Amino acid sequence: MDREAEAISLWSYEVALIPGLLQTEAYARALIGNHCPPLDDETVEERVAARLERHSLLTRKPPAALSFVRYEAALRAPDVDRKQLLNILAAGKPSNVSVQVPPFGRANPTALTGPMVLLETRDHERIALSEGQSVSQLTDDPGVVSSQTERLSMMRALALSPAESARFIERMVEEL
Repeated sequence: MDREAEAISLWSYEVALIPGLLQTEAYARALIGNHCPPLDDETVEERVAARLERHSLLTRKPPAALSFVRYEAALRAPDVDRKQLLNILAAGKPSNVSVQVPPFGRANPTALTGPMVLLETRDHERIALSEGQSVSQLTDDPGVVSSQTERLSMMRALALSPAESARFIERMVEEL
């Protein structure tokens, strides 16, 4: 999270969840509160508060360049409600933030291999974060960063444009 706070750019891809930077309090609470093994109430509150504090990256000065690619399944998950979808739409309005959706019909096997985050620090260090069920890898290894950049570039190419993605999410809101 320290690297995220100092990022000048951050690109993320998610298969099944809404990323912390775009989560409403209710969604964050549902995810954190249903942790396995269970967490005590105090820990849940601390983690929800910490998650919401990260939202300052969306509006800080100078702005960071942010790109969020969310697979359609992440938007249709059980805890994603109307308020969460509207929050994603609002987050995508500033010019420094891009939200894209690769719908089910455009996905390829690369879309299902898991979430990732690519970020660049003020010192222009590029870092990749890959996440799995019980392990995460944070690395600045150029080979890994390059591979993840290529994968994310493919996902962005398969996704709807930001304007098409906004209309897609708006239709989802209307369906709820």
